[in-house]
Formats: sequence, structure tokens, C-alpha cells
Amino acid sequence: MSYRRAEEVLPIEIIKLIQQYVDGENLYIPRIENTRKDWGQQTQIKEELKQRNQSIFMEYQAGYAICELSRKYYLSEKSIQRIIRNKKIGL
Repeated sequence: MSYRRAEEVLPIEIIKLIQQYVDGENLYIPRIENTRKDWGQQTQIKEELKQRNQSIFMEYQAGYAICELSRKYYLSEKSIQRIIRNKKIGL
């Protein structure tokens, strides 16, 4: 998240009004609900993780041990177990 100077985007009247409540502090202004993007929507990470998890599941079915998969994918054994469990139930 980047910061923008209020003077660059807001009229001085609004800045003075805000200063009555918050003076010189950082303030987070949330996005409008219907403009909020889902996690991973701006990048390909969701698809990459889906493909990675599918590979983990296929390798597990091919006989790889959970500890081997853990080392190969730099994940904890619990994470590997969760991925396998979710693939088994169709998530």
C-alpha cells in the first residue's frame, strides 16, 4: 500500500475538516465495498498456488512422502497434509 499526500488529492476545505478529528496522523480510508478486489485478483498467484497444490497432490499419489514434499516445496508438513486433505475432499 502506498501513501499519497492529502494536498495532492483533496481540497483544502476537506483537509481542514479532517484535521479537526485527526491532526498529523496517518489515516486509512477504506475502499468502497463494491470496488474491493478479491485476494489474488491483480496477480496470477491464485492460479500458481492451484497448480502447485495439484502437483503436490499428484506427487503424493505417486508415492512421495509428506516429508519429501515438505522439503521440495518449502512448506511445513502440516501445510502439505492440509493441501492433500483439501484435494481429497475436492476443495
